[in-house]
Amino acid sequence: MEPTTTPRMQQLLRMLEGAPGDAFLLYGIALEYKKTNDIDNAIEYLDRALRADPGYCYAYFQKGQVLESRGNLEAARRVYREGVDAATRKGDEHARSEIEGALGMIE
Repeated sequence: MEPTTTPRMQQLLRMLEGAPGDAFLLYGIALEYKKTNDIDNAIEYLDRALRADPGYCYAYFQKGQVLESRGNLEAARRVYREGVDAATRKGDEHARSEIEGALGMIE
């Protein structure tokens, strides 16, 4: 089955052709896949965003949310903990607080 694409996703994918390692574009594409409930592609693009920028804190948050929606709570906990660590290293207290809140909801 062909993944569902939105006009915004098509635009982001075209932009990604010119900047294949752009974490922001990869994250945006992941969120578009999440909106269409294409969980596998959402996770793939979140992983790609995190490889491009391991400090992209909200990618951890979104990946945890996607894993939770699949019922994979242990993997979600692991990703949230990685996100807390990344946010701490980056000094992003807002992201750390949000990720800790999500983690606290499933612990």
